Amino acid sequence: AGEYLSHSTQRHPLDNWTRSHLDHLADKVSAHIIYPFDGPPFAPFQRWAMRCEAVAPSPIGPLIHPDYGLWHAYRAALVFDAEIELPPREDKEEDAPSPCDTCQDKPCINTCPVGALELHRYDVPLCSAHLATPGNRCMAHSCLARLACPVGGKYVYSTEMGQFHMGKFLDSVSSL
Repeated sequence: AGEYLSHSTQRHPLDNWTRSHLDHLADKVSAHIIYPFDGPPFAPFQRWAMRCEAVAPSPIGPLIHPDYGLWHAYRAALVFDAEIELPPREDKEEDAPSPCDTCQDKPCINTCPVGALELHRYDVPLCSAHLATPGNRCMAHSCLARLACPVGGKYVYSTEMGQFHMGKFLDSVSSL
């Protein structure tokens, strides 16, 4: 465990921060906690999210939220022994279109400076090679494809947060 924690603290500070805050919460409410970064096997967080919220797959992979756009994340799931009855989702309309369905220009696909994104295809090696190139704008701010999405603009990560996430993404694909 000590080796994992040391590795986690150095390479995955967001995961470490999430554990340090949410493990306590899970204990407090007597829940088991599942993290999306524990695995393999990995828990189906995107499927769960689509059952719980008005989110849908975007053309570039991450789920898109009608308000937050591509600027949201699922950091944990709490699992309880007892069934909890929840009120029905007010926004649950099976036929509700994804914001991407009505987006004509698809700037998320057309903005990638190296063409790493096509409709439902992501060339991770091409993207990571670009990110490793000094002076690129994606690493300096955040993924230009995500920034180009017209949905959720007021929730865009700060420059510092974008740099943090881009750096951690590059670290994770570089170690594969």
